[in-house]
Amino acid sequence: MRKFGLAILGLLLVISVSKAQQRSVDKIAGVVGSSIILQSDIEQLYAQYLAQGATLPPNFKCEILQNQLTQKILAQQAVIDSVSVKDDEVDAELDRRMRSMVQRAGGEERLEQFLGRSIIQYKDEIRNEIRESMVADRMRGKITEKISVTPLDVKNYYDKIPKDSLPSFNKEVEVGVISFNPTLNKEEKEMSKEKAEELRARVKKGEDFATLARLYSQDPGSAPQGGDLGFNERGTFVKEFSAMAFRLKAGELSPVFETDYGFHFLQVIERRGEQVHVRHILIMPQITQASVDRAKMKADSVYDLLTKNKKIDFSSAAAYYSDDKDTKYNGGMMLNADNVQTRSTYIPTDKLDPQVALVTDTMKVGEISKPILYTAQDGKKSYRIFLLKSVTDAHKANLAQDFPKIKDAAYNEKVNRTVSEWFEKKRKQTFIRVDPEYQGCAMVKRWMDSAPKAVAATTTTTDTPKQ
Repeated sequence: MRKFGLAILGLLLVISVSKAQQRSVDKIAGVVGSSIILQSDIEQLYAQYLAQGATLPPNFKCEILQNQLTQKILAQQAVIDSVSVKDDEVDAELDRRMRSMVQRAGGEERLEQFLGRSIIQYKDEIRNEIRESMVADRMRGKITEKISVTPLDVKNYYDKIPKDSLPSFNKEVEVGVISFNPTLNKEEKEMSKEKAEELRARVKKGEDFATLARLYSQDPGSAPQGGDLGFNERGTFVKEFSAMAFRLKAGELSPVFETDYGFHFLQVIERRGEQVHVRHILIMPQITQASVDRAKMKADSVYDLLTKNKKIDFSSAAAYYSDDKDTKYNGGMMLNADNVQTRSTYIPTDKLDPQVALVTDTMKVGEISKPILYTAQDGKKSYRIFLLKSVTDAHKANLAQDFPKIKDAAYNEKVNRTVSEWFEKKRKQTFIRVDPEYQGCAMVKRWMDSAPKAVAATTTTTDTPKQ
């Protein structure tokens, strides 16, 4: 936390100097159509990366300028194509970023000290940049939204790869899991519910909600912010929390209610259309040994159904019995965390959870493990049954074994080509001007080569309107 604080302080010193310079004379680093990019914008973004501890290449400011040129041209086309983002979407993104910054800085007051201004003021300052970035992302999505690849496209892509350049894939496995989480009975939960009721009563008597949240809430994400969750849409929360949050009026305090996370009560701070700004306090019931023992008994019973009685197959057992919501409706199959979007079930063994690897390493394909006690990264325990569905040895890429991966690569190549062609066309139609300092940048030079009337920029005062 101290390291981050020093980094933020250093960043803000850079920003302060940048803004002091900006009040006098500020160079225009680039012009794209009707928009300008100031040198101070580049310096500020550069300082942000430095503050995060990143090791930056010598030409990194060239990369920043290129990204800004890209963002400006996308945003301008978005106006023509009526692509936009709503105010509440921008607010939600601002709130998300502020929550992250507050958490890393160690609280709102500490962050505001670093910023030298209120969070509200800072959000107003960066709102336009956030909006433009979101609009640009949406425009990029529109450019590529109709792209698809056929099996023939995949084959043609694969055939064009020189045989000595085909990638190699590590050994991969497909692993199924059925998870049995310890569940508490009513008596075991009662103490936690009473604690939540006690805290709610203290709030009603006038004690500060934020202070009690910081002291007692067991939600690690919101407790340092006084329980504040910012603005969120209905689908952000679990259904019980969402139903309560959108039922109340601004200022109202909810009763204590239960979700999968534990016992909560919340207060609505503000309603804005289909978004609500709430804060909450969470008390999580503590797992007992008796509940762990009950989970083991259930796991043993399901293991017998799978292996001795054979009255149910693994996929059906996962759907019916598993407490793992990410896998139970996927036949129990675990997904490759590095390739979740394609829902790939092939996991490189070097990426496999060490606890899972230890169990499956000695299993044969098709074998089902006995229930084992599994400890998650957050310390939560559960009993799990594993199925080793398949093993693929390390090999050179081929269509028979690696079609999904090659399809992803073919799709990405088509997306990149489409975007590149779109930018090439737009650069030829758009007035672009770059300061001499950046004209030696290879990544920026191609913008100037194809742009009409590309000439050097000049120095100007910051009274120039920034669009």
